[in-house]
Amino acid sequence: MTNTRNLLVELFVEELPPKSLKKLGEAFATELAKSLRAQGLAGEHSAITPFASPRRLAAHVSAVLARAPDRQVSIKLMPVAVGLAADGTPTPALLKKLAAVGADASVVPGLKRQLDGKAEALFLEGTAEGVTLADGLQKALVDALAALPIPKVMQYQLADGWSSVNFVRPAHGLVALHGADVVPVSVLGLAAGRQTRGHRFEAQMDPVVLLDADHYARQLEEQGGVIPGFAARHGELLRQLNLAAAKEGLAPIEDEALLDEVTALVERPNVLLCQFEPEFLAVPQECLILTMKANQKYFPLLDAAGKLTNKFLVVSNIRPADASRVIGGNERVVRPRLADAKFFFDQDRKKTLASRIDGLAKVVYHAKLGTMGERVERVRRIAAQIGQALGGAAIAQQAEQAAQLAKADLLTDMVGEFPELQGIMGGYYARHDGLAEDIAFAIEDHYKPRFAGDALPRNSTGLAVALADKLETLAGLFGIGQVPSGDKDPFALRRHALGLIRMLIERELPLELAHLVSIAFAAFPATHGQAQAELSYFLRERLVGYLREAGHAVQDVEAVIEARPPRWAEFPKRLAAVRAFKALPESQPLAAANKRVGNILKKSEEKVAPLTDAALFVEPAERALADALEAVAPRSEQAFAAGDYTGSLQALAALKTPVDAFFDAVMVNAEDAKLRANRLGLLAKLHEAMNRVADLSKLAAS
Repeated sequence: MTNTRNLLVELFVEELPPKSLKKLGEAFATELAKSLRAQGLAGEHSAITPFASPRRLAAHVSAVLARAPDRQVSIKLMPVAVGLAADGTPTPALLKKLAAVGADASVVPGLKRQLDGKAEALFLEGTAEGVTLADGLQKALVDALAALPIPKVMQYQLADGWSSVNFVRPAHGLVALHGADVVPVSVLGLAAGRQTRGHRFEAQMDPVVLLDADHYARQLEEQGGVIPGFAARHGELLRQLNLAAAKEGLAPIEDEALLDEVTALVERPNVLLCQFEPEFLAVPQECLILTMKANQKYFPLLDAAGKLTNKFLVVSNIRPADASRVIGGNERVVRPRLADAKFFFDQDRKKTLASRIDGLAKVVYHAKLGTMGERVERVRRIAAQIGQALGGAAIAQQAEQAAQLAKADLLTDMVGEFPELQGIMGGYYARHDGLAEDIAFAIEDHYKPRFAGDALPRNSTGLAVALADKLETLAGLFGIGQVPSGDKDPFALRRHALGLIRMLIERELPLELAHLVSIAFAAFPATHGQAQAELSYFLRERLVGYLREAGHAVQDVEAVIEARPPRWAEFPKRLAAVRAFKALPESQPLAAANKRVGNILKKSEEKVAPLTDAALFVEPAERALADALEAVAPRSEQAFAAGDYTGSLQALAALKTPVDAFFDAVMVNAEDAKLRANRLGLLAKLHEAMNRVADLSKLAAS
């Protein structure tokens, strides 16, 4: 009988890249199990547990067979006409194919004939022997290592001094245990055993001799001083951070990427409390937080108001009885970093933002789009026009001033050292220069939203500058043909587009997209590529994605998109109106009728105007529809004009009966040209009235 036991595979290596460790651990376990399943050694029910620490990748797979079960196979050989001569004897082609699959002419009488497409084909049926775990795991290991998401491999020499291999880091040990038995496999010049290494300084035993696959995590933790599971280590780190912060009445800064990176740097976390001199708190907290996180991997501590304190947490990889030297060392290390930040801040404030503007003319923005100074001028012109639309001359003037100063902090020492602080430092320096708070906010916010879920600019001035900045970027790069394609979007234009859409919709801005695209391209020289149509289509595609992501039905989004609202801020209200309309019993019949009307009008040889002559109505049904339209259309139009899109659509419900009667009793394409034109005009009026809020034909059941 086949033997089912749990499997443990570990690759012991030199320190792995911390930012990649989590993905490497998950990929190693997933790919290993995937290959084992494909070979019949593990089933869908087999549980996979990944392990990843700074010096190891490992996987535990439950219910793994010692040998895969035999399986029936059917090998297609070739068409009967090719494989057998007229007298039924095998052709040379068939004999050659049989030899290739390990058979000979003796199997010919037993070959199965089966219809394959239009012709009969020959199939060799038999039983394939199940693979052994040793052979299957060998293949699975090779497959798993080949599939690891390693951006860059390194080549290193093996112990024999002659041969070399490629891997993310040099590997020094391999464990493969099926239950308590070693599986004889090898990879990267290493033969599998049952020994692994623990913590460099705190292991109770070295090496750690594993009893079996199921004791791996416990033995490493108890004897090796290592928490091998990434998730377990992450949880322990978070627990200690929160506990240490709570003792001080503070909270650690929330940063999942930093948590993951530190989890990948330590084998067993030990959180310690440190502090720095309070005078450094005079520096903007964003600078201090960034230097502590980015350079030192520390966790700054915030008070209840979210303000930075002079205390921070460090994560040590050792647990000395007296931690004072570790704490003192970290406090000494952070001091020069904070001093640098203070020096940059003090130096930068010796010059005003306005005095730096001329320097932007010496900074190249893009070879085809000129200098940063020219870019600022374009953004300034666009921002002034948007500001005028948002709040008149006062906002236009503020937007123009903020746009002119928004990029000046790129020439400061602080932003030179920490590019992530661009905009933020501009806001601080603007306040130091005595500028209005609205201007400072606008400078700080003009990059927003910088990522999905980021906050939007806080005031109209900031919205004007942020919109202008994104529009200038989009128009500039589309004009020179730098358009995103596939996965390639080097200038993050999709992110810029999404930010633009979010501001228009979530801030309910009274701006028309066509006008925004027009003024953006108008800010460039006449020789610049005029790609308004391409940019508008790109933005529309991003809008569809944004609305779908917000949970709106595809059908509803298509209906509203097709109506082409000039102001994208209307989309949420229009979509809500469509949802309410769909709940009416009249919605489906009216949507179907609208689709029919659209098709009739499309087939007309001449463009049909929404005009009718009452004297030409012959059938009672067409007169009834005209009367109903005369009663309903003004109510619907009035609600539409007032922004009551739900009311506008629901007023149309009264048209169901006359519309149904019209199509039952009236021949639209009458032989009399005047009658035909009049009836088409009536349908055009109906079509116009029905499609103000959304193209209702998109709601028709297909």
